[in-house]
Amino acid sequence: MEIMRAGSRPSRVAPEESFTGRVRIDPVIMAPDPSRVRALTVTFEPGARTAWHTHPLGQLLIVTAGKGLVQMEGDGIHEIRPGDVVWFAPDERHWHGAAPDTGMTHIAIQEALDGSNVTWMEHVTDAEYSGKS
Repeated sequence: MEIMRAGSRPSRVAPEESFTGRVRIDPVIMAPDPSRVRALTVTFEPGARTAWHTHPLGQLLIVTAGKGLVQMEGDGIHEIRPGDVVWFAPDERHWHGAAPDTGMTHIAIQEALDGSNVTWMEHVTDAEYSGKS
């Protein structure tokens, strides 16, 4: 058993090559092998968002605060709020982030396959984010 005390692991700023805007990442769990589970609490300032990306074994989002937006490739943008749960299937190209005027926090849970849990792609453009692309 391992107890990870609140505040014992530092927050980090999300990397600019994978996110647009101000985003903070707080670790929840990076389970040791043979487990593959990874979980983070991600807090997006208004307008902040991920780049397009996929997860080899899928991703589960649990919205805990604010108002956000999600989109999978080929579908429209959907609004998400606290209590909403979003599942992205394995290798489904998508993005997620805060609404333009409201921040959003979610817990992101995914599994690693061969040591990788995400493949990052290009940034979501302002036109794509606003639904005008």
